[in-house]
Amino acid sequence: MYDPSQLRTFLAVAQALSFTQAARRLGLRQSTVSQHVRRLEEATGRQLFSRDTHSVGLTEDGEAMLGFARRILEVHEQATAFFTGTRVRGRLRFGASEDFVLTRLPEILEGFRYDHPEVDLELTVELSGTLHEQLTAGNLDLVLAKRRPEDPRGEPVWHDDLVWIGAERFRLDPGRPVPLIVYPPPGITRALALEALERQGREWRVVCTSGSLNGLIAAARAGLGVMAHSRGLIPPGLVRVPDRAGLPELGRVDFVLVHGLRRASTQAAADALAAAILNGGMSLGRTPGGR
Repeated sequence: MYDPSQLRTFLAVAQALSFTQAARRLGLRQSTVSQHVRRLEEATGRQLFSRDTHSVGLTEDGEAMLGFARRILEVHEQATAFFTGTRVRGRLRFGASEDFVLTRLPEILEGFRYDHPEVDLELTVELSGTLHEQLTAGNLDLVLAKRRPEDPRGEPVWHDDLVWIGAERFRLDPGRPVPLIVYPPPGITRALALEALERQGREWRVVCTSGSLNGLIAAARAGLGVMAHSRGLIPPGLVRVPDRAGLPELGRVDFVLVHGLRRASTQAAADALAAAILNGGMSLGRTPGGR
C-alpha cells in the first residue's frame, strides 16, 4: 500500500522540514519530492504536512506516520537483505557527539548491530569539534555531531534551538559576570555561547570545564552556573533559564551526519548506519523512557 520510495521522501522532508533540503539530500528534483508526498497523502487519505510559502510542519497524522514509515522501511530493508543474500561487513569507525549520550541513539545502534552482526562497529564519543577534526584526519568513517556555522557539509538529521539552562533554583546576579559551564575547545557550543555574550557586551567567567556531558550536568545541578544546550536535549534536573535573566539569544544549531573518505571496505556499513540514524533522527530529541 505504501511505496518505500515515497516513505523515504516523507522522512527526509519530516527531518529537514523543507522540500528543498529534502530534494538536495535525496538527489531528486523538488517537483519529484512534492509528487511523492502528494501520492503518499493520497494513499493514506490524510494530510501529512501543513505547509505555506514560509514553513513546513507535520500534522498530527504526519507525526503518526513517522513511526509507521520507519518500521515499514526497516522491515523492507531486512527482507531485501535476506532474499538477495547481501551482508554488510567491515570495520566502521563511528563518532557521536556528547550531546547524544542521554538520547535514543544507543537504541538505534543496538538495532543496527542486530541487523548487521558482521559489522565491527567502533564508537567514539567526543566533542563535535574534535569529531570533525578526527574525520578530516581520516580517523573516522562517519560522524553524528553539531555542524559549525560556516561548514556546509553534512546531511541534516535534526535542527534545534540552543538555550541557556541551569538548576531550577539557580539565580544569576546581574551585577557579576555570568558563571559559565562549558566544554573545552574546540567545543562548538562553547564557541557559540562565548560569541553571543561578547556580542552583548556581557562579562563572563568559566566556573567549570569538562569534556564529559555528565560532568557539565553535575556542575549545573550543583548550581555552579549556566550552560548552553540544545533545547530538545535538556537533561533531567535542569531547566531553561528564564528570559528575564537577560542572557543573549544563542540561535539554532544543526545536527548532521558527515561521511569521511569513502573507503570501499566501509562504504556499505557507513551508508547502512547513516540510513538507520536518518530514519530515527526525529526521535533523537527524546530520552529513553521519555517522550
